[in-house]
This record gives sequence, C-alpha cells and structure tokens, in this order.
Amino acid sequence: MTDELAVDARGVTKSFGSLRAVDSITLQVAPGEVYGVLGPNGAGKTTFLRMLFGLIRPDAGSISIFGRTWAADGVHALDGVAGFIESPGFYGYLTGRQNLEGLALLDGGAPRGLVDEVLEVVDLADRAHEKVRGYSYGMRQRLGVAASLLRRPRLLILDEPANGLDPAGIRDMRALVKRLAESGLTVLLSSHHMDEVEEICDNVTIMRRGTVAFHGTIADLRAMAPDPGHVLRTTDDERAMAVAAAHPAVRVERDHAEGGLVATGQQLAVSSYVADLVRNELGLLALTPTRTPLEALFFMLTDADASPEAVTA
Repeated sequence: MTDELAVDARGVTKSFGSLRAVDSITLQVAPGEVYGVLGPNGAGKTTFLRMLFGLIRPDAGSISIFGRTWAADGVHALDGVAGFIESPGFYGYLTGRQNLEGLALLDGGAPRGLVDEVLEVVDLADRAHEKVRGYSYGMRQRLGVAASLLRRPRLLILDEPANGLDPAGIRDMRALVKRLAESGLTVLLSSHHMDEVEEICDNVTIMRRGTVAFHGTIADLRAMAPDPGHVLRTTDDERAMAVAAAHPAVRVERDHAEGGLVATGQQLAVSSYVADLVRNELGLLALTPTRTPLEALFFMLTDADASPEAVTA
C-alpha cells in the first residue's frame, strides 16, 4: 500500500447563494479502504462527491485524488477514478451489453473480454442481452457499477448505491461492494443508512448540514453508541416499573408516543430484568428492539438541534 492518499480533501467549502452546502470538510481516504460518507438527505454528501468529480468547483479548500488536482492536472485528475452521482443513466432501447459497449467506445475502447468480465462481476452476465428498459432499478444500479469498472479504476465513487432498492437489491449491492473491496479497489460511497455503512465500511464521516459531525472508524463509532433499547409491553406496566428499581443498570421509561415501556441497557442487564418480570408473574406481551445503538447515535449526531461540533475518534 502506498502512502499516497486516494482522496485528500482539506477545508472544502461550497455555497449556493446564501446556502452553505459544504462547510470546511476535511476527509482522507487511504488506498484499499471502503470509506462511507453518511448523513441525512440535504447534509451535503452529493455536493461533496460532485466536487470530487469536478462537476462543480469548491469555493475554498483543496481536493487531490491520488496526488492530482483539477488546478494542476485538469481532467487527468480523474485518471483511475470512476463511479456515478445519484442514478446512472442508460439507453432503455439498448441491451445492457450494448450500453456498455457504447460507453467503452466513447472512452477510447475496451480490451477484448472486458465487457464480459464486468458483467460477470456485477451478476448481469445472464441478463446482458435484455433491453435495459426491462431492468429493475437494482439491475440498473449494478449496470452503473459495471460501466464504472470498464475504466479499471483504482477508486470507485458511488452516490447512495442502495437508495431506492428493495431488500433483495440492497443485499445484492452490499455483496457487490464487498467483493470489489476484497479485490483491492478503493471505494468511497455515500449513504443515509447507518446499517449499510456499518456492514461494509472501514471508516466513516458523518455529515450534518454541510459540516462534519463525526470522523473515525466503525469500531470507534460503536464505542460511542448508546445502550440498546427495547419496547416492552406487559400486563401491568406499573408493577414492571416497580420491578425495575431492583435493576439499576436498566433504565425503564414510559413510551408516551406508542404506549408501554422502553427499557434501555446492556443486553445482559435487560435480559436479567425481563427474567425478573417473569418471576414476578408479570405477563410479557411484547419485547422488540428500538433503533439499533448505531442508528440511535446517528440520529443524535445529525439531529437539527444537536451541537454542530464535530466528534473525531
């Protein structure tokens, strides 16, 4: 692995009129890692990726990709870089293969067998001769990844690749990104789903209204996460609250929005509390997890009323 960063963005700022979409973002992506840029819609993720691709220019700060910049290298700053912003577009009346062959010609041609290779990588080899207008949304997203791989990139940039997909499509896209990462490709992706980033990324930047709310590893993020919570419904919530007094490691509160109780604490502590409810002959009607700890942390970090100061692990 080289010491040269795949992406080195420092103090990047971009405004549209009075709206500061990206506010002094600093982010480094090492070669070979899967890096996630996470945040709710409107956090500035896509604006940042557009600046990486040179589609818009930052008002302040600097961006280099494998040591190259737009100012010094022009379009060659994107040598070895591929991907897509939002959703990739294709000609619906052409087949998947024909679309890829046309894109390869526009990019100077592709070595013999490369189109077949990338179709195989994204699991579309058996659908390559079908017209794209008949593809599902997930298949089009995977065809977009295939089109990106035609350039044999060192860095693949994907903007919300699982957005709008059904559960099967999300599963397929995550599996594809994992396979690409295992091959040594550097992947930078954006998402607004914590579970997507948790499953496939090594490091993450969480954005909030154009600023950085967190920088660090997934392990660092897990260490910051609050205790898991469970929605609890019993035959007698008053007695269940009383039983909780003997379990100081578990916080039990009324759920005024949905009814019932919410028990928050480490898994073993909550399990001990639930077992005590049963010993006290309280009927247990429901016990369901609330948001995962990382989801809860994500909402804490990106909530509009939260402190804007970034957390760096």
